Amino acid sequence: MLETSVRLLRLLSLLQSRPDWGGPELAARLGVTGRTVRNDVERLRILGYEIRSTPGVAGGYRLGAGAALPPLLLDDEEAVAVAVSLHAAAGGTVTGIEETSLRALTKLQRMLPSRLRHRIDAVGMATVSVARRGPTVDAATLTHIAAAVRDRERLRFDYRLRDGTPGVREVEPHRLVYTGRRWYLLAWDVARADWRTFRVDRVRPRVPNGPRFVPREPPADAATQVMRGVGSAAYRHPARVRLHAPMERLTELLTPAAGVLGDDGVLETGGDSLGDLAAFLGSLGVDFTVLDPPELTEYLHRLAERFARV
Repeated sequence: MLETSVRLLRLLSLLQSRPDWGGPELAARLGVTGRTVRNDVERLRILGYEIRSTPGVAGGYRLGAGAALPPLLLDDEEAVAVAVSLHAAAGGTVTGIEETSLRALTKLQRMLPSRLRHRIDAVGMATVSVARRGPTVDAATLTHIAAAVRDRERLRFDYRLRDGTPGVREVEPHRLVYTGRRWYLLAWDVARADWRTFRVDRVRPRVPNGPRFVPREPPADAATQVMRGVGSAAYRHPARVRLHAPMERLTELLTPAAGVLGDDGVLETGGDSLGDLAAFLGSLGVDFTVLDPPELTEYLHRLAERFARV
C-alpha cells in the first residue's frame, strides 16, 4: 500500500484530472478500501481543498474551486504545455502580464525535473516572437470586456477611430477575437443598430457597465465577421475574387491576414492600391476571376497588355 503522503498526492492528481470520480473507482486506482478513500478526502479538506461528495451507490467526489489556489499537479506533457504558453505570454501582445508570466515560468522551471527543463529551454532558445509588431492591449481591458461578454452586459467605452477622432460607444459585446497581431471586439453597436468590429487597443472602458441584454447571433461566426469588418475598414481597395483551385490548396496558400475565404472559393480581400492587389493575386499562382471592383479588372487588363509587349 502506498504511504499516506504519496497516496494523498495521487488522490489529488486523480481529482484534478476530471470532474467526477466514483468512490469505488478511486479506491481501485489507489489500491485501498473505500473507507481509506473517505479518510484521505477528509485529510485533503483539512488542508484546504474543497471536495464535494455525493452519497449513495451512484455517488462520488468532485474537486471544487477553493478560496485560494492549491498546489496543482501536472503530468509531463501538461507541464511542458503550460511552460510554453507562459513563454509565449511573456512576449505577447497583452501588457501587464509579461513580468507575471516570467515569474510563473521561473517557479515552474525550478520545480521541473531536468528532462523537462531541457525540452522547455530548447523551445525558448529556438523561438523568436514577432507578436510585438502589433499594438499591445491592457490586460485589465481584456478581462473587463471578457466579463461583459460572459455576463451579457452592455459595454460603454471611449473609442479612438483610425484617424484619431475620439467618441463614445455603447455596445452589446459578443466575442473577443485575436488574429495573431491584434485583438478585436465583435459587438452589436446600439446607436448604429448593426454589427461593428473594434480594435481593443483603442478601447477605454467606462464603469459601471450597462444593463444586461439578450444575445444576438451575428451573420457569420465571430472570426469571419471580424475579418470582414477589419478588411472593410483597413483596405482602401476592397475586392472579391473567385479563386479557381481546390480548397485544400487554397487553405494552404492563404493566411488569415489574406482575407475571408468562402466555401465557394470566393476570397474577400483588399489592398492599399490596385497594384498591391494585382501583385498579391499574381503571387498565389492560381487562376482567378475578379468579381469586384471593376477598377481592378481594368487595371489587370492594362497590366496584361503591358506585359504582352515585353
